[in-house]
Amino acid sequence: MMQKLRNPKNVKMVSLFVAAIFIIGCFALSVTQSGFGKVASAAASESAIGVVNYQMLVAQSPDLQNVRDTMKSEIDSAQKDFDEKSKSMNDSEKQRYYVQLQERIANKEKELMEPVLKKVEEQIKKVADKKGLSVVVDKSTVIFGGVDITDEVAKALQSGK
Repeated sequence: MMQKLRNPKNVKMVSLFVAAIFIIGCFALSVTQSGFGKVASAAASESAIGVVNYQMLVAQSPDLQNVRDTMKSEIDSAQKDFDEKSKSMNDSEKQRYYVQLQERIANKEKELMEPVLKKVEEQIKKVADKKGLSVVVDKSTVIFGGVDITDEVAKALQSGK
């Protein structure tokens, strides 16, 4: 290595390479410090990020009433089932059976909510694609910025498109 550095031609090449790296670094630093890069990246990120009130969209989903009705009948059925079968059980058996029924109800709710959530997410994606948004986040996690598309998604959910 030292033999190569003794050659004046190689020393010039290494010096030019170091100088080029230094100049490129200075240019990049001046662009980022001047604000030019910030304005361009802020404009790009502003238009590429959408926000939605996810909880509101789920609550306003037309399919949610069907889930509520089904869950109400499921809970009533579970209560009736518990009342009938627990008459002859001791306290620990009642507790275990109660936990089983709670799990059954939770699984049923998850099963019923899955298509509703999927539909909401599909509508969010459609609106985001239409607006050219690459990222959509929940409004509760955003402090500042982003394009709010909640109303458009809600309209799309109501119309079923």
